[in-house]
Amino acid sequence: MPIYEFTCDFCNVVFSFFSRSVNTEKVPSCPRCGALLERQMSVFSVSRKAGEEKGDDMAGFDEARMERAMTEMARQAESLDEKDPRQSAGLLRKLTDIAGMRLSPGMEEAVRRMEAGEDPETVEQDMAGVLENAPFAAEGKKGSSRRPPVRDEKLYDL
Repeated sequence: MPIYEFTCDFCNVVFSFFSRSVNTEKVPSCPRCGALLERQMSVFSVSRKAGEEKGDDMAGFDEARMERAMTEMARQAESLDEKDPRQSAGLLRKLTDIAGMRLSPGMEEAVRRMEAGEDPETVEQDMAGVLENAPFAAEGKKGSSRRPPVRDEKLYDL
């Protein structure tokens, strides 16, 4: 039974919603202001009792859909021209979109430079200190100077 996280851009708050089944389509309204929320990528864990069969804990997970997405990404990666930084940047953008992740400001700048055709090795040398840290953004909007949202500790029904 999954718990989904959503952020309200107006209230700058992360809310957690409990669902009795996997539901990747429903987007709830903010419990505070009523605005539509934005789905967030969240950390998850799965616990399994001793002797429990692997896979039983993933009931309802659309494995076929995930496999198709991964196959498509692998196909695109195979045909990637390693000498074209624009293709590498495009594949990274697709991957982050599929995963629902946002790039950190430093990584965003590196990808923009690669999209402009700069050599990835030069970009990496210029930005070594920035890129060694987290490549993905912490909570908060892409490119935003806003403070990270606060977390509402209540668990809402989806």
